[in-house]
Amino acid sequence: MLVRNEFSAMRPAGFEPALRAWKARVLTRLDYGRSNYSSAENFTMIVEIDPILLGEFDIAVVSWVVKEVVVRERDENLERMKREVEQRIRERFSLQTLKDHPIFRAYRDFYWRLGIDPTKDRPAGEALVRRILSGRPLPTINTAVDCYNVASAETGVAMGAYDFSKIAGKLKLRKGKAGEEFLGIGFPSPVKLRGGEPVLSDDEKIVAIYPYRDSEWTKITTQTREILLLSCGVPGIPVALLREAGEKAVDYLRRFCGAV
Repeated sequence: MLVRNEFSAMRPAGFEPALRAWKARVLTRLDYGRSNYSSAENFTMIVEIDPILLGEFDIAVVSWVVKEVVVRERDENLERMKREVEQRIRERFSLQTLKDHPIFRAYRDFYWRLGIDPTKDRPAGEALVRRILSGRPLPTINTAVDCYNVASAETGVAMGAYDFSKIAGKLKLRKGKAGEEFLGIGFPSPVKLRGGEPVLSDDEKIVAIYPYRDSEWTKITTQTREILLLSCGVPGIPVALLREAGEKAVDYLRRFCGAV
């Protein structure tokens, strides 16, 4: 059964309307900046964007909650699809011109504004494409992570995914505070923020440093059953592309993780 849900919000001129939910029991919504969100019945904003952050950056985030996933370490059909995607990417891009592609350039410019050197810490989509062009396959982490990595490589959009059961309360995209702690995936111990960097936080902890590093506390594992998926926009990235990336990822999650 297909369930369609429509959400409305007051939004700035020029932005598209909030996304409709698509496919069975997948909730999707577009979280706009510079907005006063409506209090319509049953309307719950997945990500609130702090006006202070939006005063500096024009950011849009598209979010989905994907339910009843079955995450496995590996799926051979998914591995075959990854090889096909890698071949298509080799036909589309070259290492010599990759940095000048407008999508990768937009993320690079955003990184520079944050004080991050994108030649050392590559934006996620670019890093995946560079990996392929350098002769290495897409990584195999688990079937859920692999699904959104494929979508990120295909579109260039940075994506985040979080175990929804480990999100405490409301999510907010805001500026980090000096001294706050963040435990990134694979970090041996938490690091302290310098302050001012965009972070995604719930009521208890920092879930991600936006848009490039997710938290160990909310990472996707084979025990995950519900996933919060984000398409992470930066200035210069069309909302339609954020939507396309997320829809690809959700479709792959349905195909390879049984998501509904």
